[in-house]
Amino acid sequence: MDPLRLHAAVEQAAEDLGREPDLVFLHNPEHSLREAGPHGQEVLTEACAALDAATGKGLCAAWGIASWDPSFLVGLIGPTVPRPATLMVRAGLLAGVRTLDAADALIRAWDLDPSEVWGMSPFGGSTSDAVWARIDPRVFLGGNRQLSRVQAAFMAAYHLPRVGTVAVGTDEPAHLGELVGALGGEVEKETIQEYRSLLRDRSHDQLF
Repeated sequence: MDPLRLHAAVEQAAEDLGREPDLVFLHNPEHSLREAGPHGQEVLTEACAALDAATGKGLCAAWGIASWDPSFLVGLIGPTVPRPATLMVRAGLLAGVRTLDAADALIRAWDLDPSEVWGMSPFGGSTSDAVWARIDPRVFLGGNRQLSRVQAAFMAAYHLPRVGTVAVGTDEPAHLGELVGALGGEVEKETIQEYRSLLRDRSHDQLF
């Protein structure tokens, strides 16, 4: 996460696109921060400051952090670390309690609105994975069971953790259409809270 290389990478992205990017992510900074050891906060601060400077110079409209393992960042956030415009973390029913709690901690530390938080990998890889045949995410919809299991899992991802956008990737337009069709559905917040509590209790039991 060398600041000069980050700045150069943003410049190159703008040149390749022929326009300034709307959003540039610092991807998985936890990998470099593990190597930085006790200097982790300093390294993170410099990297974020470089992206902040690039934004200020008009090289991109905004910058953010995308972290697969946000738990490593929690202890490094302080007043010296610039605030990202967007935080992207794993979301959904396959995100563990450690990831969910860490995401919540970062959201609080940076005082991020849900609209500034994105979720990724809501299906943990693929909707065809065996896990989605074993569980029925429609339990989170309460009495409204009109959505499919995939749609229900997608909607639950907006609340695990609380995010305003869920990023998905596919080469099947029908799959995207199915997910867009789920956006009118509602998730029971009480069921989400109960699920979070069960995850936390299970995690606590495994420690003993």
